[in-house]
Amino acid sequence: MLLVEDGDSPTEEDDVLLLNQENFDEVINSRDTVLVEFYAPWCGHCKSLAPEYALAAKELKQLAPPIILAKVDATIEETLATRFSVTGYPTLKFFKNGNPHDYDGPRQKNGIVSYMKERGNPSWKPPPEAVITLNTDNFADTINNEELMLVEFYAPWCGHCKQLAPVYEKAAQELKKATPAIPLAKVDATQNTELAKEYGVTGYPTLKIFRKGRPKDYGGSRDQRGIVNYMLSQAGEAARLLPTLSALKRFKQLQFITVIGFFDSEEDPNLRIYMDAANDMRDDFTFGYVLDDSIRNDYKVNVGSVIVLNPERFFTKFEPKWHVLNKADLSVSDITEFVKNHQIPLVGEYSTSTQKFYGDFKPLCLVFYTVDWSHDHREATQLWRNKIASIAKDYKSVTFAVADEESHDHLLKEFNLEDSPEDINIGIIGKDNKRYRMEPMEDFESDEVREFLDSFIAGKLTYEVKSQPVPKKQSGPLKVVVGKTFKDIVLDKSKDVLIEFYAPWCGHCKKLEPVFNKLAKQVKDQKNLIVAKLDATANDVPDEFKVQGFPTIYFATAKDKKNPIKFDGGQREIADFEKFMREHATVSFGKSSKEEL
Repeated sequence: MLLVEDGDSPTEEDDVLLLNQENFDEVINSRDTVLVEFYAPWCGHCKSLAPEYALAAKELKQLAPPIILAKVDATIEETLATRFSVTGYPTLKFFKNGNPHDYDGPRQKNGIVSYMKERGNPSWKPPPEAVITLNTDNFADTINNEELMLVEFYAPWCGHCKQLAPVYEKAAQELKKATPAIPLAKVDATQNTELAKEYGVTGYPTLKIFRKGRPKDYGGSRDQRGIVNYMLSQAGEAARLLPTLSALKRFKQLQFITVIGFFDSEEDPNLRIYMDAANDMRDDFTFGYVLDDSIRNDYKVNVGSVIVLNPERFFTKFEPKWHVLNKADLSVSDITEFVKNHQIPLVGEYSTSTQKFYGDFKPLCLVFYTVDWSHDHREATQLWRNKIASIAKDYKSVTFAVADEESHDHLLKEFNLEDSPEDINIGIIGKDNKRYRMEPMEDFESDEVREFLDSFIAGKLTYEVKSQPVPKKQSGPLKVVVGKTFKDIVLDKSKDVLIEFYAPWCGHCKKLEPVFNKLAKQVKDQKNLIVAKLDATANDVPDEFKVQGFPTIYFATAKDKKNPIKFDGGQREIADFEKFMREHATVSFGKSSKEEL
């Protein structure tokens, strides 16, 4: 059934009102209860919901007073979609006396009817806000009295904060029911500037965990389930009591280090310090503690000592099985620094789960081969690792790790080693993240490896340029630059070059693409000017072209390639780019060396 009314009155389709920018507010404010679906015509989930939604609408409109179901084509009514933070389809919101609420009920006819009848009751009220509002007056007392809580520092005008708000509230409602409850709070950082400054808030939203007043950066995702799961994982102490030697042995990690503290009682003040350090690092490391003297004697350490245990698979004769911190007056920073300094063995494994530990340990020498810890291949894996360890012990300035060649084929490509026929290949990631490859060895020779390392340390090696394949041909006036062609195209001293550094996933870059294509076409007759683009996620670029966000745009003039000029204009329209180039051009737009002199 399709009924069209006069003026701005909404169209009704299968008992569902079709709303738009003109009639939306009038409909919402003139009805007690309205459920609105924001949909996209091409969305499969929206199509599946449509018949159930229509049946629910037919039944609910018969009530007295009626409960109205409506829908908005969010692909057309973009202003409405933005207003209500619609980021996916379908998004459902119900309005009670004009006020919006997230719909989190069923999506079948009977469930929708039941859910909306409950909210259509005149006595229904939304649950009180679970997120606690903090300010300068109540902040310190609140965080110091809570075992664990999460605090969001936000700005009222921040779009990301507005998107997070309903998610954060739902997580707060859920965590309020946990045992024990974990409170979530928020601070308006624009009104409480001293608090924001004290906790290093430089962007919005910033999330901080507080454990009895001690701050820690939030490390979880920002969806409802992510917030709930992460905060539940933070509950309780990070360090676990290990009452027996066998419990300690079972507790030791197979792949990661294990941290153990030795204390004489639960009242030992150093134990509290150890617990605080463990809580700060609980996302990355496993912590236990021991109170039994006999276990402590087995490890030959004093009361108050902290040890880092290497995984047994990474033991070598060139390093201790455990590292010991023995200090009378422990501090959290002592323990944190000690653990991080010993978080990797002499030759560990660089893998998906361990690579985060290697971020601060560069230069990093990676040895690629078939790393397989299964029973049949473990001996071969260890044979090659031990050969590398015998070299690594003499190069303290370099970090070493083995890496499975199949799992890290992308890294092999970055070292230009993907076509190597040899069983073992070696490369170094420098402190500047540049890649240095060793020529493949037909047979493993320790002396050749040492020669490669010595040459690297002496600065005699040339780094490998990470690059996509060179385009076989350039189609259109917009030049595609890759790592291997950067020098020939962008650093050509006879050309002024405007280049965009982009990321394939970047929405702003996608929006800029047609502008850059038109710009390149418009200035194609300027023979000394090039307009180009480069995927900065897949290609190396010289240090002078620093890319800190996407898109980043530079103008490399013919006269000064070492100091490219960054485009920081507020607008990114063709006229803005052309004006920018004309202002700085040295050999294009009719400028020449003679004219400038």
